Amino acid sequence: MNRLPHCHFPGLFVCLLILVAPTGECGAGAMPADGGEISAPGRLAHTYSIVARDTLAGEMGVAVQSHWFSVGPVVPWAEAGVGVVATQSLVDVSYGPLGLELMKAGKSADQALRALLAADPHPELRQVAMMDIHGNVAVHTGESCIAEAGHRQGPDYSVQANLMLKDDVWPAMSSAFEQTDGDLAERMLAALEAAQDSGGDIRGRQSAAILIVREKPTGRIWEDRVMDLRVEDHPKPVEELTRLVNLHRAYQHENEGDALLAEGDLEGALSEYTAAAVLAPDNLELMFWQAVSLVNVGRESEALPLFRKVFKADDNWAVLVERLPDSGLLRVDDDTLERILEQAD
Repeated sequence: MNRLPHCHFPGLFVCLLILVAPTGECGAGAMPADGGEISAPGRLAHTYSIVARDTLAGEMGVAVQSHWFSVGPVVPWAEAGVGVVATQSLVDVSYGPLGLELMKAGKSADQALRALLAADPHPELRQVAMMDIHGNVAVHTGESCIAEAGHRQGPDYSVQANLMLKDDVWPAMSSAFEQTDGDLAERMLAALEAAQDSGGDIRGRQSAAILIVREKPTGRIWEDRVMDLRVEDHPKPVEELTRLVNLHRAYQHENEGDALLAEGDLEGALSEYTAAAVLAPDNLELMFWQAVSLVNVGRESEALPLFRKVFKADDNWAVLVERLPDSGLLRVDDDTLERILEQAD
């Protein structure tokens, strides 16, 4: 793969130039202080993507599919309280972290994108979409992006695509996002599905990713990242990504159930466990820990059938049960423990 020349430490110099510019914007000729350029593309992530936000839920995110291995670390970028970026086509990955840094410093999405394009020796190769925390959207489709290529903006979102089979891909994505009910993840997945149904990438499909963060940061990074899922290599990556999103939600219900149980809200916990079971009825991990939680609150009769099903699928879970009392995770007497282990017979 050919690589265009690039300078050292481009992000530092670009950010400094923009942040110290008297007008608050980067001039058209702005370049790094050493006379170099921002880094040139190293990955051919031709693809389609969406950046969007849900103001009611207080979330913003990026979703993408591509015929390129492991698109997740390349295209989607997001930071709670700052914004989201999708950088694709002949990718300059630095548009992601630099775009977030500029928006974090107070630049609008449009200011950030124009500044980076001005410092880029090859803006004609890029396709980039940015959204800031205020919902401002900026999009660029370079004139040298491989056809079919284009983008469409709407309230609180932008869809963009390049190297598509047909030119109705991004309009289909736009319509699907606007017409789909549900949360942000569901609506972005619907946009990706519509793109594929319209012909998608002319080369096919290989990987996909979804990244969602909170609009208002909590200061706890692990809580600010709502969803971060990737499909690296799969014949139907959006379908697989949808499965992972559902599994992610199941684990969220399980975690919420455990939290409610710790607070003494037994009925609320059971409701969350039921929701997890509906989304992932055959997941042994969720089933096992639900059974453990039920035993710990005296609901042995409801737990035993779950243990039986788990042990039947894999008797190593019975071995694990014997180890849990010593860790304090399973609070039972010897008789109860024996009745649980009998479910493995």
